Amino acid sequence: MTSETPQSPVLALVRDLLFASKITGTAKTRGTLVTIIRDPARVAGQSGRRLLVDLTLDGAIDAAVRWHEQTGCDVVGFAGHVDTETLIRARDAGIPKIVSKGQFVQMLPELVS
Repeated sequence: MTSETPQSPVLALVRDLLFASKITGTAKTRGTLVTIIRDPARVAGQSGRRLLVDLTLDGAIDAAVRWHEQTGCDVVGFAGHVDTETLIRARDAGIPKIVSKGQFVQMLPELVS
């Protein structure tokens, strides 16, 4: 189920329609509400227990770090396994958990539960 309310337990900062669909579809099967956010500037002020973030979006790393610092909640970032520059930049910026897209898809049921 998808919700636009800021109280959704899982937030997902993604623009890719395929990944947004995977996230919402998996969340629906787990009975979890998820809010899809397409603009990193809109992450601030959102509440949730976890933020799933496509690290390749311009501004996503900074937005995710700020959200994590403000909320203390879980952040899981993902990018292609060959995009080592982005993965390293995210780790160095302070994103707590970073995985490849493949790992993200495998972990998705757990991440939205």
